[in-house]
Amino acid sequence: MSTTINKEEIQKFSKLADEWWDVKGKFKPLHMFNPIRIEYITDNIKKHLKIENNKNFFLKGLNILDIGCGGGLISEPMARLGANVTGIDASEKNINVARLHSKKSGLQINYLNKSPENLNEKEKYDIILNLEIVEHVENVNLYIKSCYKLLKKNGLMFTATLNRSFISYIKAIIGAEYILRWLPIGTHDWNKFIKPEELEQLLNQEKFSTLNLKGLKFNPFSQKWKKSKDLSVNYIICSLKN
Repeated sequence: MSTTINKEEIQKFSKLADEWWDVKGKFKPLHMFNPIRIEYITDNIKKHLKIENNKNFFLKGLNILDIGCGGGLISEPMARLGANVTGIDASEKNINVARLHSKKSGLQINYLNKSPENLNEKEKYDIILNLEIVEHVENVNLYIKSCYKLLKKNGLMFTATLNRSFISYIKAIIGAEYILRWLPIGTHDWNKFIKPEELEQLLNQEKFSTLNLKGLKFNPFSQKWKKSKDLSVNYIICSLKN
């Protein structure tokens, strides 16, 4: 059976699983990245669903699937905003860490040690989150097909990844892994990065339409991420299932 699981990638992240919630550890870049990702996701959900209030639980009633959830860095904020969250990851160790942390946080999140092609397609979601995951999967076509089957009609999917550009090699590989040591060496394979136009084409083939495409850029002076028109390194696409 075809699979989206890349065993080498799973082993790599399983080794780091205990560090997911250490804000100064190996996942420090993701903790710094999280606020802009949450802002982008919630802004687009509000716009699409015409939610005008910004109450504590404005995602109440929405079923969200977080694929490649890791230790739950995005699943938990979504649950805190009221969503019914299912987080899946191919690493059992990641799922165990996520379950433990959500219990400590007093959050009810449905964590499963699965990949998207193994989920029950009868269960449909309003929102699917693919954040920093497509560059680690084995079969991107199968991955996007599986997502399409799991999403409700008019549902939204957020896909964040890295562009395969010269500048992304300098910043994401040489800079982040070798010079700044933000990430363990070998975290990313530049050849698996996807250009925005390639990803849009794959999404369009599966009858997704692009609602929004933004670059995400790090400001070394403020030590914060911001939205940008620059797609050369990190970018995120908000897609609609037609």
